[in-house]
Formats: sequence, C-alpha cells, structure tokens
Amino acid sequence: MKQIDRLRSLGLFDARVPRYTSYPTAPVFSPAVGEPQQSAALRALDPHTPVSVYLHIPFCERLCWFCACRTQGTRTLSPVESYLGTLEQELALLARTLPAGLRMGRMHWGGGTPTILPPALIHRLAQAVKAVIPPTDDWEFSVEIDPTMVDRAKIDALAEEGMNRASIGIQDFDPKVQQAIGRIQPFDVTRDCVRDLRAAGIRSLNADLVYGLPHQDVARLDHTVSGVMDLDPDRIALFGYAHVPWMSKRQRLIDESALPQEVARYELAEHAAARFRDAGLTPIGIDHFARPGDGLAVAARTGRLRRNFQGYVDDTCPTLIGLGASSISRLPTGFIQNAAATPAYVERIEAGQLAGARGHVMTDEDLLRGRAIEMLMCDFRLDLDALRAGFGAGADRLRAQMALAAERFGDLVEVTDDGLTIRPEGRALTRIVAHVFDGYSPDGARYSQAS
Repeated sequence: MKQIDRLRSLGLFDARVPRYTSYPTAPVFSPAVGEPQQSAALRALDPHTPVSVYLHIPFCERLCWFCACRTQGTRTLSPVESYLGTLEQELALLARTLPAGLRMGRMHWGGGTPTILPPALIHRLAQAVKAVIPPTDDWEFSVEIDPTMVDRAKIDALAEEGMNRASIGIQDFDPKVQQAIGRIQPFDVTRDCVRDLRAAGIRSLNADLVYGLPHQDVARLDHTVSGVMDLDPDRIALFGYAHVPWMSKRQRLIDESALPQEVARYELAEHAAARFRDAGLTPIGIDHFARPGDGLAVAARTGRLRRNFQGYVDDTCPTLIGLGASSISRLPTGFIQNAAATPAYVERIEAGQLAGARGHVMTDEDLLRGRAIEMLMCDFRLDLDALRAGFGAGADRLRAQMALAAERFGDLVEVTDDGLTIRPEGRALTRIVAHVFDGYSPDGARYSQAS
C-alpha cells in the first residue's frame, strides 16, 4: 500500500497527460499548416527510402460505446463504396505529387472497421494503393480485424493482397462487461476468427485488451486473460480505458458508477501484466507484450522500438503517409492531419487538392524533445550520448528537465551524467515523467488519466 500511496502522491491517479503517440501531440496542431506544406513535403521525399502508409476506414456497423476513434455508423455499403471512390481520388492526387520510384515498406488499415469491406472492395482498395506506391519485397501489411465483422472470404482476400499481420479487437470476454460497453463478441466467434487468420498464413497476430471498463474486476479480467492465452497471440496490447465523454459522445452511454475506481483500475493492469509475464511474454513499453521471437520483442532488445499512432511498432520507415478522413501523416518536415470529418475530407479531395487541414512544422527543439520522450516511452531511458550523436551538444539542454524529474520523482528515477532511467518501480509513472520533457501546454487540451 505504501507504493500505491507514493504513486498516488506523484499524480498517477490524478494526472491527465498525453499517451505520446506523437510529439508534439495533436492538440498542438494548427490550421496554419495544411495542404501547401503537405504537398511540398511529399514532393521532396527521397524515393530511395521506403515509406509507411496508414489508411483510415471510418465506418462501423455498430458503434462501441467505449471507443473514442473517429468513426460513423452505417447499415449499408453505399457510403463505404462512395468513400472508397474518394480514397481512389486521393491516391490519384498522390500519384501526381510523389517522386517517381517511391516504395511502400509498411501498410496498415485502421478505423473504424476495415473488415466492413467485402472481398471485392478489399482487392480494389489494396490494388489502388499498390499501383501508386508499390510495396517493397519485404513489406508488411497489417489490418485491424473485428471478429464479428469478418469471415474466411474477407480474410482470404486480405491475405491474397499481402496481409501478414493482423490485430483483433477483444477488449473483454465477460458478457456483463461487453453489454456495458455496447460490444457483444462471444469467445467462440473470436476463436474462429483466429483459426481462419492462422489458416490464411498470418504470421503475427495481435490481441487488443482494455482494462478499466465498467464492471471489470480481477476475476472477470483473469477469465478474459485465460481466454486470450488460449488463442495464443504473438502480441498483446493492454490499454487503459480512456473515459473522455467530452470528446466521444457515445461514451455517455457508459455508466460511470460502474467504472473501477483508481486503485482497482491499477490492480487490474498489474494483474493482467503479471499473467502475461508468467506466460513467457516479453513486456514492451508501458502496455504491450510479445513473444520473445516476435519482431516487437526483437526491436525492444535491439533498441529499434518506436512509437507512433498505432502504439509500439518495429517500423523503421521515417515517413508515414496517412490516407482518408482524419489520418495523420508524419513527414520529414512535421505532421499533417487530413480533415477530420468525412464530409470535409471528401469536399477537399473532390476540389482537386490533398486533404491536409492542420498540422505542425517541426523545429530542432521539437525533434530533440520528441526523440527524448520516445526513448522514455519505449526504453524507460533517456540516453544523452545517443541524443548528442543525433542532435549535437544541444542535447544537454535537457539537463534542466532531468533535474526537475529527479527532484519530483526521487529514487524512482536515476539521473547520471549520460542520461535518465525510470526504475522498474516507477514505470507506472512513465507518461508523467515524459510530460516533464514536453515543451507545450496547448490551451483547452484535455487528456486521459495516466494510470
């Protein structure tokens, strides 16, 4: 209890800080940076350096109440087909902008529910992307899978187009919890989905779980963890539920009185993490686990782990091109986000221009602080020697923040001449420690709790 009291005193249960899937974070983006900067940065890409591509499908047949993603419900394929046509127009604009010879090292389809697409549309969309940015010989193609919205024909179509990684949304297997978050997904449906994915040759399978959901307790979550381990995934993401009803109106359907309180929520995360470690999975960053031979675990061991909008990744492509409504591109000059609302995105594309609506041009200070924060989030260590190699003597400017962290967190961090390390007993505070190095305090920004 003394440890929990100390974590509480340092803000674990009260602090609202970013998840740091980017730096600066999205609330810093400005409408003063948009399509002109987007086009210029895309034209200037080095065609010899492969890029990653993210494609956003914002449609769902059901809108899960816990979800805060940019999505919209539909009961028919008509708006989906129309949206696909707009994506093809966006790709045509890209084809006129990108340098000749550019290749794609990674592609990820997210949403929403990408598996709302029937096989014919899966083939059509994948081939449209590959026609503009051909894949490298060793490319990776990952897709977010809703087990209730996929069948063997869809999986086979994705595999035929090159899908070799899949991420299945589970959240929780308990019927009472599922009812409380508007996502009914029986275990046998998920098991059959995993069977079909493995039969299609998918070599890396991720399972997404969420702790802190209404009615969750240790017994219920333990049952879910046992079910997940029976599915034998290669990776597991254990996310804390972010209750942000001011951002996601559907979350108002969730009974706040049924949400686990602070210490109970913390204990849920600790219990699940212990189960995964005991099963031989390697902890990755603050909330992922992987088989020791999986690419994510290898990246963590070799210092190549990175963090982006998909969480922890072993993707080393320096550029991410986002396609679709609300997608964010990470370009050499900074970040650009497409118009977030689907009608606004469609309007821009149909006007014959790329859809970048807001963004941020990176300064040298941004690049330095961003890499320092990524080091803490990925490795729990800020390596000053490595930062000096990349940024010169200016990296020593971070010593002021290191001193602040040492003063605030005491022996939970270790500060030396060559960097700062978050000790194991302090890693629950990683997002709060990283926040010390954040140079921005955007007006009106509201983040999820740190625990």
